[in-house]
Amino acid sequence: MHMRLKGIHSAVMRLADGTTRTYHYAWRGGPRLTGEPGSPEFVASYNKAIARKAALPVGVLLAILTKYQNSDAFRQLTERTRKDYAIQIKIIERAFGDLPVAALPDRRTCGIFMEWRDKLAEKSRRQADYAWAVLALILSWAFDRGLVTHNPCERGGLLYRASRVDKIWSDADEAAFLAKAPNQLRLPLMLALWTGQRQGDLLRLPWSGYDGEFIRLRQVGSPLKLALNEAAQARRSPVILLNSRGMPWTSDGFRTSWGKACAAAGIVGLTFHDLRGTAVTRLAVAGCTEPEIVTITGHTLKDVRSILDANYLHRDPALAERAIRKLETRAKREPI
Repeated sequence: MHMRLKGIHSAVMRLADGTTRTYHYAWRGGPRLTGEPGSPEFVASYNKAIARKAALPVGVLLAILTKYQNSDAFRQLTERTRKDYAIQIKIIERAFGDLPVAALPDRRTCGIFMEWRDKLAEKSRRQADYAWAVLALILSWAFDRGLVTHNPCERGGLLYRASRVDKIWSDADEAAFLAKAPNQLRLPLMLALWTGQRQGDLLRLPWSGYDGEFIRLRQVGSPLKLALNEAAQARRSPVILLNSRGMPWTSDGFRTSWGKACAAAGIVGLTFHDLRGTAVTRLAVAGCTEPEIVTITGHTLKDVRSILDANYLHRDPALAERAIRKLETRAKREPI
């Protein structure tokens, strides 16, 4: 007997190997259903999800977590972010799903949350901070909508503080990567180094965004222009960056392949994200002003200053040498 189930949300996911798989959820943002559509297992998992939703208690944190996952704010996140948030929300739910919302203003609640984060930090300080950040974000969302009167995670700070000081791709790193990396990963390196754009933006960059001279509103450097023009001769997709199967990269697939290529090239401690800071650094060393760097990389002036001041340059000797040369030139023009 065919049974029509209401509200089911289906999503087609591309896996790292290039194949696709369709997942079904009880509702958008709801739990994933098991079994094949129409099978007894599928119907049973749907009924279980609906029953749990109908029996959802009010006045507890679980209700807030569920409301957020059904909200437009959650749906507008990228697929990757929704997946990551869902993992953290499950962790929060297991720990505090039955916590009364009325307890949030109590100062002791913040202490309870911090003890929970400290426990998570025994395994990973970064993941503990991530879970805390997701909880703080959801409570902030609920506070803005009048669902809670207090957010005890608002000023919790961070346990893990990463430093990207000196995390710069050197010319030797670049050469080693290009020598070992497969063809499909060389152009992403060039794009990142010459544009300073984020990985996600580069993986989505269409050919329509490149006119032979500019990427959108940014002029292309000669080495990148040569690489793009060469790739354009064999273009097989509206998207510029493709995997070895000629398909657009998934974020997971790209991350895995990039990591393998770095390992093969002997590159340790550097990430794709570090290429953004490397681009900013190279532009600064080349003599670009902060506003000029902003027009290329898309950072804000504040971000560029932060990168140059704290995270990446770290007293770059090339900048020091250039500054001394400028001082010497001025001294020759204007003898003291």
